[in-house]
Amino acid sequence: MTTTEVTISNPNLILGIESSCDETAAAILAFQDIENAEILSSVVYSQTELHERFGGVVPEIAARAHAERLDLCVQESLQRSQTCLKDMTAIAVTAGPGLIGGLHSGVMFAKGLAIGADKPLIGVNHLAGHALTPRLTHSASYPYLMLLVSGGHCQFLIVKGAERFERIGGTIDDAPGEAFDKAARLLGLAQPGGPAIEAAAKTGNPKAFSFPRPLLDRPGCDLSFSGLKTAILRARDQLVSEQSGLFAQDVADFCASFQSAVGDVLAEKSKRALDIYLSQNPQTPIFCVAGGVAANQTLRAKLTEAAQGKGAEFIAPPLALCTDNAAMIAYAGAERYLAETRSELDLVARPRWPLDTTKAGLIGGGKKGAKA
Repeated sequence: MTTTEVTISNPNLILGIESSCDETAAAILAFQDIENAEILSSVVYSQTELHERFGGVVPEIAARAHAERLDLCVQESLQRSQTCLKDMTAIAVTAGPGLIGGLHSGVMFAKGLAIGADKPLIGVNHLAGHALTPRLTHSASYPYLMLLVSGGHCQFLIVKGAERFERIGGTIDDAPGEAFDKAARLLGLAQPGGPAIEAAAKTGNPKAFSFPRPLLDRPGCDLSFSGLKTAILRARDQLVSEQSGLFAQDVADFCASFQSAVGDVLAEKSKRALDIYLSQNPQTPIFCVAGGVAANQTLRAKLTEAAQGKGAEFIAPPLALCTDNAAMIAYAGAERYLAETRSELDLVARPRWPLDTTKAGLIGGGKKGAKA
């Protein structure tokens, strides 16, 4: 997304920086008020090739790549938007949660820019960036129900404001993105696993294998996906033993069956989350999905059906804004800027940073706080 024509008169400009995992990203957002925001540029440098041979993201490699590319990414974003650093109103940066090395690279880089250009610094929660994306793309009104489903996170949130999130459920183990990655590795597919499994599933039979639908027999909106990985492992090993290997159609069937199981779980749990959300009598019911896994078209279709069955509008961002990007960080920063929230130069990277701090962590905690 590289729009350079500004349609907002006398806009504020905010530079967003994202480096929480394996995407180095920068974006320029123009905004006058929170109802009028426009992406002028959005640049994402992928690290997929750097991590591909390791079968997953290597934190040390990711951190070094961020440090090497952040200046180039910001420079390109400024060039595409036909702006310069002195034009910026503020600088927003992902301060957590995520991989500590990448977060530290981004936060320190943003601090340097803020000091050098004498601009306000705004630390942003990466999850808030995803959760507020429907505000940027569709001007969604509060409160709305959000399913944030990505590589490392999965939770249902009732978004009541830019800083007000009520978590009503989430994963107690693997996030769906992690499950897709692990399933892809078991089947010999490329990483990241989500796109690879979606592509292979197109020629597969979703009923070829009977995989479990975890936690559907229990009330509530919590989810579990680690058992699906185990089910695939056992089914694969059994089939390999029976026929001395896997054929291409077997892999396609595995992918289609796995994807169907994940979709069924997400759809049913979404219906339960919608019931809780609707009990609060929102004036205009809205169900949103964001995060990398939201790019999966099969899963989107099932979530759309769940929303329509409950009489709620369904909103999914454009595919380019589903995966990690800096436009969402710039927008979350704009919301904080208009609320007169600023960060000091002692801003620190936070590998754990839950949105709803009133709830216990879904998957435990530690010295650094709740994980999710």
